[in-house]
Amino acid sequence: MTARRVALAILSDVHYAGPGEQSRPDYCLNAIAHPARRALTRFYRHHVWQRDPFAHNHLLEQFLRRVSRVDWVVANGDYSCDSAFVGVADAAARESARLCLGKLRAAFPARLAATLGDHELGKKPLGADRGGMRFESLDRAVRELELQPFWRIRVGRYVLMGVTSSLIALPVFEPETLVAERPAWHRARAEHLHEIADAFAALGGDERVLLFCHDPTALPFLLELPAVRARLHAIECTIIGHLHSPVVLWKARLLAGLPPVRFLGHTVRRLSSALCRARAWDRFRILLCPSLSGIQLLKDGGFYTAALDREAREPVQFEFHRLPWR
Repeated sequence: MTARRVALAILSDVHYAGPGEQSRPDYCLNAIAHPARRALTRFYRHHVWQRDPFAHNHLLEQFLRRVSRVDWVVANGDYSCDSAFVGVADAAARESARLCLGKLRAAFPARLAATLGDHELGKKPLGADRGGMRFESLDRAVRELELQPFWRIRVGRYVLMGVTSSLIALPVFEPETLVAERPAWHRARAEHLHEIADAFAALGGDERVLLFCHDPTALPFLLELPAVRARLHAIECTIIGHLHSPVVLWKARLLAGLPPVRFLGHTVRRLSSALCRARAWDRFRILLCPSLSGIQLLKDGGFYTAALDREAREPVQFEFHRLPWR
């Protein structure tokens, strides 16, 4: 890259599986007690979503080999498989995240920015009423994994910002938290929103923002902040993850505005709550960075590189790079 250009690489949803998590085969199905629900989930995971969630560690190695010459790398969340469904409070998931982040930090010392994903904090799985967000996971993610809920990097006239989607969208995730921990979650959310508002309020008139937000469920809640609304024009692009495949984003756009469905379990409630407000996503000029593996049906994973003009005379140029499974 020239002095005026900055090279950026973006990856998301690595879902690395360390030894502890790999010792839990069929963890998603074993959590489901009801036979019919387990059979439906098995069909969906086998043919559509992810047949073997532990089979794709090598894709991280492919990424590292292909992007060695960049100025910055942004990892947009979900570093483990979250096989206990409580985030990195679980020792095995924490081991996976540490291994994943360790590889990235070793390859890109002082050049890595990493956001928190929903699986760092915990999430109830499809078909089973187990797990959920744990405040210990947030604490360990910050103290032990050195992940910051909010980060900011200035590159010429560009400001790169990373936010924690599960904190911002806490009203959607709160039913999956422990009642005793809810005051702590609300305090953490208030602090996080205050930090984001301050960062947007401090933007210079000619600065542009690249926003990194793992789960787009958070975006309508960000829009409630006056400082964000006032500077929405400054956001050139919001890079999301979480959805794993462009086809999932296409379906979300198709179903945007769907009323919340509260009687078919936590997953349907959570997804429909997000879709209800999904029409606001495009106001943030979103770009989906899929998971490294994509989904089983399409095998459409990969990563992005981007070329930034420090003077912001031209828009950021994004290029998608597909990763073959083998």
